[in-house]
Amino acid sequence: MNSPLLWTLIGLQIAMGAFDTLYHHELTERLAWRPSQARELRLHGMRNLLYAALFIVLGWSEVHGAWAWLVVAVLGVELVITLMDFVEEDMSRKLPASERINHTLLTLNYGAILALLMPVLIDWTRHETAVVAAFHGAWSILAALAAAGVALFGVRDLAAAARVRRLNVGGAAELVQALSGRHRVLVTGATGFIGRRLVEALVSAGHDVTILARNPAKAGTLAVPLRIVTSLDQIQNDAALDAVINLAGESVADGLWTLAKRRRIVTSRVRGVRAILRLLARLDQRPGVLIAASAIGWYGLWDDEPLTEFDGGKRCFSHRSCDIVERAAMRAERLGVRVVRLRIGLVLGTDGGFLGRLLLPFEFGLGGRIGRGTQWMSWIERDDLVRLIVHVIATPSLTGAVNATAPGPVPNWTFARELGRALRRPARLPLPAPVLRLAGDFAKELLLGGQRVLPDKAEASGFKFRHETLASAFAAILGGAPRRLGSTSGWVQAMCDVMPAIAEREPREAIRGLPSAIAPAIKGLATPAAATHPTPVLARPDRRSGSRDA
Repeated sequence: MNSPLLWTLIGLQIAMGAFDTLYHHELTERLAWRPSQARELRLHGMRNLLYAALFIVLGWSEVHGAWAWLVVAVLGVELVITLMDFVEEDMSRKLPASERINHTLLTLNYGAILALLMPVLIDWTRHETAVVAAFHGAWSILAALAAAGVALFGVRDLAAAARVRRLNVGGAAELVQALSGRHRVLVTGATGFIGRRLVEALVSAGHDVTILARNPAKAGTLAVPLRIVTSLDQIQNDAALDAVINLAGESVADGLWTLAKRRRIVTSRVRGVRAILRLLARLDQRPGVLIAASAIGWYGLWDDEPLTEFDGGKRCFSHRSCDIVERAAMRAERLGVRVVRLRIGLVLGTDGGFLGRLLLPFEFGLGGRIGRGTQWMSWIERDDLVRLIVHVIATPSLTGAVNATAPGPVPNWTFARELGRALRRPARLPLPAPVLRLAGDFAKELLLGGQRVLPDKAEASGFKFRHETLASAFAAILGGAPRRLGSTSGWVQAMCDVMPAIAEREPREAIRGLPSAIAPAIKGLATPAAATHPTPVLARPDRRSGSRDA
């Protein structure tokens, strides 16, 4: 084990393995939160624990005799597990190109390592059985660090494999129960975080789904049967559509807002809407509704003011980009199509969106509030969003702007606390605002700013959210159970829910409204079997300042 070449190859293997784990398994594929990958997680966990043992043994000792044969056997078992892992990956998920390339390089490098290592091990088998301490300088230290890392992820992967069985995936078809009969739906942006679940729900329920996919290869992972077009020009004039749902557009959260990035954000959305308008104009029979995805960024940056669809927006890039797209979509009304501008909040789910980016640091106890943590976060659980989209299709009276957020927005510090509780991890490491401000408007609007948005029109139209509180949403998404109110923590949580509503009122009104505000908490305490606790909401004055037609 004194060969510099062998240790260099081992160091390279460690680096490529760490990249594969962190970038592919954690950041992009998020395997630890996908129920379909339970078997792959178990294989990764067992292999990582074997790697940890090998790094310690080879980095800090020479094993002779029977111990050397044991190391050879462990290498053989590791090889079998790796082959099983390759088969499992090909059967259960579509690997991105970068992961396939990395796996190829890992395999070639591992072959070279075995070619150099096996003669050493065979030589050690000829000695008397013993374990002799050895130190290889910096390489031994690297081996110890690698052993600690792979052991940590090995235990984590085995725990994740057990946890994913509890995740609430649920049947997709029941999300679209509001649609009676068979509907013909066109979806753009169908391969995105929201679109995938929406298409799965529609297809599972037997609806006729057409998707616009610029890259058909990405659409290969969607539920079938469905119809794929790479351009809306491929849809014939006599095609019958009941609804068009536009979810397409450049992501606003995957990079700094450079001038080029801002252009892509706006142009990708405007071009998509214009293509839909051209389609609607030439169809012999126009659909009943166009649902155009917008965002709560339309409202701009606010403090604690509750915002409904009848409130105005403040100028900033988020507002401008959303407003341009909404105004373009409203042109469909001239064609006799009902237009709903869906202002979507932070969508929560494990395999994408805002929450998907937070799970890794929070799971390892590295999470916390962003800046001061006072900025409001208006969120919605992904399945509730799918149900709301379907509700919009099935409710002809809904038109104009509709807020797609849960009734219980929270400050960022509350969001961090609830996520830490759901994962049973501390959440005490804040992201300092001065550092984030270096990212410019991206951080100012998306991380340090926020809006307290309420779904007035959705609720007024009869829509019922399944998850009105973060505790309920996290319990469903992360596989836990909501906290019961029949405890001291239940009392504290109930009062925390009540206080923001009380703070909005004048002191005298607040005192009069306190009994009715805490009544739901008292009722929950009287019936501790209740699974969830709806956030008490006090009536607030009607605000219409700066309003626009919603």
